[in-house]
Amino acid sequence: MSEQQDRFNGDTRVLHRRAVRTPLPDEDAERMFHRNMMAVADARERKADLLADPDVPLLAAYEAELDRLAETFERRLRRIAGDDYEEAAIAYHRGERDDRIGALIAYYVEGLWRIQQRTTVTDMLFSPLILRYPDSFTVNIRFASAYTTPESVVYESPEHSTDDLDDEHAETYYEESLYSQRQAAAYVRETADIIREQFPHPDESSFDERKYGGIVAAGGRRGSVFSDVLTSVEPDPDRFSEPITEPTLVEEGREAKRTERELFPHSDVVH
Repeated sequence: MSEQQDRFNGDTRVLHRRAVRTPLPDEDAERMFHRNMMAVADARERKADLLADPDVPLLAAYEAELDRLAETFERRLRRIAGDDYEEAAIAYHRGERDDRIGALIAYYVEGLWRIQQRTTVTDMLFSPLILRYPDSFTVNIRFASAYTTPESVVYESPEHSTDDLDDEHAETYYEESLYSQRQAAAYVRETADIIREQFPHPDESSFDERKYGGIVAAGGRRGSVFSDVLTSVEPDPDRFSEPITEPTLVEEGREAKRTERELFPHSDVVH
């Protein structure tokens, strides 16, 4: 993806104040949506397992979750535009096409590229907002110039520390880092349950039980300090008045503005 990365590096215009709205016309579509959300929940449980393992570097846990998130993005991209989605995104970015599919692909590719860069970039929070409505769901991709939020748990990675400590202090720092990782692992595992509660299986729930649901998350790092937060969000029942028949870009909703104020009160947000 080298050419695509060159073209999209730093170009956030396609994300600005927008989200992707995807229709849920039948239970097959709902099952697909549920499958993707359970993949996100599974990724968090896997991250929790790795964080709690003292023999696993923290970065391995971090990357494992990012890899699973990237997989969900790639599946969406291939469903929308097939295997040539990179070329479609590049063409849209260059101004060679200006259509709905091109805009959707450019939106997801920008998000995918930034997710893939997170292991090497500090002070950049990735904060997806996913909301379920009766006939559709929205994905709002946001990034903030920060490494944590007022609600985040933070944990330490000794492998990323640049402090020159003597043996006694180094051992203490290492043990305290492992403790912070275990605490974070317990939290991350709990948040996987939030995802499952917000997006129940269509074959195991009534329509009233599943027609509204939502989550917002934020994760980032600064040097050796990593952060994580995920919480439920109540969708605005009056947001959409018209149904849709195909995925399309929409303006962000009140939920995006509200969670932005709560999570990033002192940060510059790149949508």
